[in-house]
Amino acid sequence: MSELITAELVDLDLSAETKDAAARSLAERMVAHGRVTDLEGFLADVAAREAQMPTGLDGGIGIPHCRSTHVTEPTLAFGRSASGIDFGAPDGPADLIFLIAAPAGGDADHLSILSTLARSLMDESFTGALRSATEPERTAALIRGDEPAGEPTGEPTGEPSAQAPVPEKDARPEKAPEAEQAPGPDASPGPTAAPTEAAPTEAAPTEATATPTDADTTAPTPTAATEAPPEAPSESAPEAATAAAPFRIVAITSCPTGIAHTYMAAESLEKAGQAAGVEVAVETQGSAGFKRLDPQLVRDADGVIFAHDVEVREKERFAGKATVDVGVKAGINRPAELIAEVRQKAERGEVSGTARAAAPMDKDAETGDGFATRLRKWLMTGVSYMVPFVAAGGLLIALAFAIGGYTINKAPSVAEHFVWADSTSWAALLFQIGSVAFGFLVPVLAGFIAYGMADRPGLVPGFVGGAIALTINAGFLGGLIAGLIAGAVVMTIQRVAIPPVLRGIMPVVVIPLISSAIVGFLMFLVVGKPIAALQKGLTDWLSGLTGANAIILGALLGLMMCFDLGGPLNKVAYAFAVGGLANPNEGSLKVMAAVMAAGMVPPLAMALATTVRGRLFTKAERENGKAAWVLGASFITEGAIPFAAADPLRVIPSAMAGGAVTGALSMMFGCTLRAPHGGIFVVPLIGQPFLYLLAIAAGTGVSAALVILLKGLRRTPHTRAADSPADGESEVTVAA
Repeated sequence: MSELITAELVDLDLSAETKDAAARSLAERMVAHGRVTDLEGFLADVAAREAQMPTGLDGGIGIPHCRSTHVTEPTLAFGRSASGIDFGAPDGPADLIFLIAAPAGGDADHLSILSTLARSLMDESFTGALRSATEPERTAALIRGDEPAGEPTGEPTGEPSAQAPVPEKDARPEKAPEAEQAPGPDASPGPTAAPTEAAPTEAAPTEATATPTDADTTAPTPTAATEAPPEAPSESAPEAATAAAPFRIVAITSCPTGIAHTYMAAESLEKAGQAAGVEVAVETQGSAGFKRLDPQLVRDADGVIFAHDVEVREKERFAGKATVDVGVKAGINRPAELIAEVRQKAERGEVSGTARAAAPMDKDAETGDGFATRLRKWLMTGVSYMVPFVAAGGLLIALAFAIGGYTINKAPSVAEHFVWADSTSWAALLFQIGSVAFGFLVPVLAGFIAYGMADRPGLVPGFVGGAIALTINAGFLGGLIAGLIAGAVVMTIQRVAIPPVLRGIMPVVVIPLISSAIVGFLMFLVVGKPIAALQKGLTDWLSGLTGANAIILGALLGLMMCFDLGGPLNKVAYAFAVGGLANPNEGSLKVMAAVMAAGMVPPLAMALATTVRGRLFTKAERENGKAAWVLGASFITEGAIPFAAADPLRVIPSAMAGGAVTGALSMMFGCTLRAPHGGIFVVPLIGQPFLYLLAIAAGTGVSAALVILLKGLRRTPHTRAADSPADGESEVTVAA
């Protein structure tokens, strides 16, 4: 395994003016040394990570980073900019830029090294040494930890006075972490400030080299003990007795990539806790995995800080505590405020999230999401968990029909009658396994809608409600309503004030018992029968679809499938079609055919467009176009997302037009489909297969032609966007 960073990966005179240019310059060094295999693909992954949240930090630091399949081994490149580059930090441009590249399956050892670097960035002497370094070799050694940060370049001595030039060189003496570490005056960065900052910088290297998953890294007392006069222990004995139980905080830090921000927030919180005399134990849920905090630490904690941008794992462990829930950058930039806030909440007895942990699809609700947005997330949770059952059960049933014919559903149970040498028995086996898997569709849909609303306590009443929906023939609609009812019931129960002694049995006994009884009552006696009647009416309507009505429905389903390319509207149309396969008839089979055909159009159209007029697309898009052939043929609509993300106003309308054409033609031709997935690989199971392929080809041609036309209108014949840094910003003339 190569070293994480070498001198060749260091640029002490980075001349880039934008964050994209900086990432490209550093990434080119990685490519030159075989650490990255595809420059454009890797930069696309970096940009996607940057789009989630800016990677600039207070104190003049930028840490663009990502996990990518184009990275051969964990790698770090460093650049120092004289003018500064805007990475979105609140305090201005960054002059220290670290590009962190981790492979998609990066090993824990190297990720631990990266996390140690992230912690070191909170140390003033480390960043100061980087700003004063003059040789790439020493800079690389400093970042690797081979050389101590306390020995500035060209200064052989290790005396405290040798540290003085570092703050002078640092153009950002007022950054937040310094203010927390050194409560004294920080307005003057001159020699008088150096002794004040010496103590924190001496202690920092020990903390920075701590194992990232080690929760117990607080121990604030040794520094105080060494600074106290000899007689201090006897004089402070009464105070020590009264302070036997200090305020305790447990914290969770995590970020989307789990490489840098996760560990920087942990380091920042731990240091702020030391400064405030508070015990802080941090669990870092990063890419190297996570080591759970000792349950006793969690039980003894007076408060909890969640500094995260992805869902906290096993969040229910912390229920019933005073809680502060913020983004990971708040943990880095203002840890002292978070500690003060959680102490104030504990003193007031204000317990956030006492009854439950935040639901998986509801963690961002406090940032302003309205009910419609939250409802969409809840429904998407149920549909996403349902899809694997659809694929497994539906394809098994489709294979059974292909082998044994459409009367195979009348075969006796294979548990009672099975002939090993008879293909009909094998077809019956596939059909009956698929039918069992298909039987879970509605309960899984309902159960995981409730799970999205109320976390694990919602699973039991959700599954019960979904099973009742099947019992009373309420079908797909019944499962959807049952899931929403179950989630709402559990959320209501969780808001009831419960004595602490009963909290342990609430999620295991009380909530499942009460919520299942309420959901069962409502589904059997109140809402179930009207929903079943509506479901029957919808099924009968689909069975009788002919002529213009069928064509209009096909066009509408095609528009829905192509509007958000695998998003909520796409999933609603797909779930509508799959629900009809539970009790198939001529109408529902036509709907399934139209939905799958339309869903294949967007990626196929983008693949065709990049083949016919490649100069209208970037190099990365042309590469994505090659993969889009396979994705489209496999009915993976998401294959068109990279194109839509780059140019939504041209790609999405074009895709919708082609999808509407395909859906309408499929309905007009009377094509049917018994398989819920598979693309062209299940063509033998399609009624009117040649006309079906013709409908797909027609829609693909329409979408591709529209994309080419719309993209061509904004470019002159001499220009191509393939090499432009951003849409509409600049164009590069192509030599003949």
